[in-house]
Amino acid sequence: MKNTNRTILKVSELNAEVSLFLKQGFPLLWVEGEISNLARPASGHLYFSLKDSTAQIRCTLFKNRSRYINVKPQNGQKVLLRGRIGLYEARGEFQLIAEYMEDAGIGLLQKQFEALKTKLAAKGWFDPLFKQSLPVYPKQIGIISSPTAAALRDILNILKRRCPHIPVLIYPTAVQGSQAALQIENAIRQANIDQSCDVLIIARGGGSLEDLVAFNDENLASTIYETTIPIVTGIGHEIDFTIADFVADQRAPTPSAAAELVSPDSEYLKRDLQQFRQKMLRRIQAKFKQKNEQIAWLSKRLEQQDPAYQLQQQSQQLDALKTRLTLNIQQQLKDKQNAIQLTKKRLSTNSPADRIRNQQQKLRQKIKLLHHAIKVNITAKRSHLTLQTTRLDAINPLKTLERGYAIITDNKKQKVISSVRQLKTGDKINIQVKDGEIISKVL
Repeated sequence: MKNTNRTILKVSELNAEVSLFLKQGFPLLWVEGEISNLARPASGHLYFSLKDSTAQIRCTLFKNRSRYINVKPQNGQKVLLRGRIGLYEARGEFQLIAEYMEDAGIGLLQKQFEALKTKLAAKGWFDPLFKQSLPVYPKQIGIISSPTAAALRDILNILKRRCPHIPVLIYPTAVQGSQAALQIENAIRQANIDQSCDVLIIARGGGSLEDLVAFNDENLASTIYETTIPIVTGIGHEIDFTIADFVADQRAPTPSAAAELVSPDSEYLKRDLQQFRQKMLRRIQAKFKQKNEQIAWLSKRLEQQDPAYQLQQQSQQLDALKTRLTLNIQQQLKDKQNAIQLTKKRLSTNSPADRIRNQQQKLRQKIKLLHHAIKVNITAKRSHLTLQTTRLDAINPLKTLERGYAIITDNKKQKVISSVRQLKTGDKINIQVKDGEIISKVL
């Protein structure tokens, strides 16, 4: 019998499934090895093998990623490669897709960098909550850099173009070498003592990880973290990151970008100033218009306060009041006359003699009804009393005594004796019969 439950895959489908599994199952990782079989086709991609003493793996470095590496791969070169595990589905070949590559000689520096980054991040030195805001209009800008560096010239050119009115103070330091980190620390401390700059730029051009090692110093990071002046770093190229970048209040991808971050553009300032000037002119014109209208209104009021004008107005007012008073008196007289006529009509309709006679007749009827109600009530009460007397007499205990029964209580008449268990020999008891009481003693 043919099994219809089998799942049959095409080779391309199988390779696609394996490729997806490899991508999802392996994170981004670092691999160390020696380059061999290096190929550079016209596409710009690099194809090579990465090997050690016992094994090798095919690798691909695509053109769009190769521009971010500072090494030129060569056969026999030992490198550190960062990438993802993948599968070349067309051939079913297991491979490593490279994203970054560096000479294996700087591997130790990279490990030290990552360890320090993790340590300072745990301390909270990279937390945005502790970052200072940059001043919008700094009074003076400080630059910590090498006085011969091209980066410094780029910064000065940009500041001169954007805000020539803001003075610049340069703190010259080395930016590479064994003394660079200490000199940069001292420059930051001196700037905090001077308190003459509102913002500081730490700048250096691009370089390898070894060239930027001064900016991965823990003491320098501590000094940047503790400074009271906002610091912007412009170190290296866009892909370069240092510990100083993470601790600084703001990182710029290049020294030129750092200069633009800290400097207001004079053209924008001129435009804002022009807009402010226009706004102020409009407000002043509006104020003048308001004051002129106020003066005109006050002038009109002053004319109205003239005595002759006031007498004329009051004379007209008096005439109007007289007319209103006359009409009001006439209307009141008319209303009073109508009220008198209406009252007379009501008095004639409601004569006191007729009302007295009607009330007397109603009173006689109510007295008659009251007498009848009293008689009926007395009869009902007598019948009820007779019924209750009969019922009471039926349950009178004295009636029981007349038939020969007796009520026995203790000597103090507080408790009725209903059982011999309540008595003992010698107890005195009281026996009540229909015509008296008998005091007895239990023998």
